[in-house]
Amino acid sequence: MKTKFGAAILCLLLSTASFAAEKEGFAVKYDGGTIANLKTGTDFRINPSGTTITLTKGKEDLTSIPAASITEISYGQDVHRRVGAAVGLAVVSFGIGALMALTKSKKHFIGLTWATGDVKGGFAMQCDKNDYRGLLAALEGLTAKKAVDSETMNVKN
Repeated sequence: MKTKFGAAILCLLLSTASFAAEKEGFAVKYDGGTIANLKTGTDFRINPSGTTITLTKGKEDLTSIPAASITEISYGQDVHRRVGAAVGLAVVSFGIGALMALTKSKKHFIGLTWATGDVKGGFAMQCDKNDYRGLLAALEGLTAKKAVDSETMNVKN
């Protein structure tokens, strides 16, 4: 009885792992850049492995970037208050709407720039709050470049 139960659990775990293996990489949203096939707001997957960084949308490979050609990895956040949601909740309940106005939302962005000979490119992507650290670590490990925090950069107009 115990071996049948153990075998069933093992089969369940292996089937779950095989489903996870089909979706390689990280789900991100394109925020702009030099990739011609993508429009701002398009969801795609980025897979940093081996010696390349591959961008895919569905089953279509969009582009592959050699890891050695990456010149910079940048990271930044966009923090804003949830005013729209607070106003909507204030219509129903003023107290809940007021509390909602005090909450903040963070969006995490990662940017990549590269140069292959005379061809230069770059793009920014919005990452999920649970995935951005893993994606940054994968990109840093693959390219041997340290990510630059855009918050600490002094930008002068």
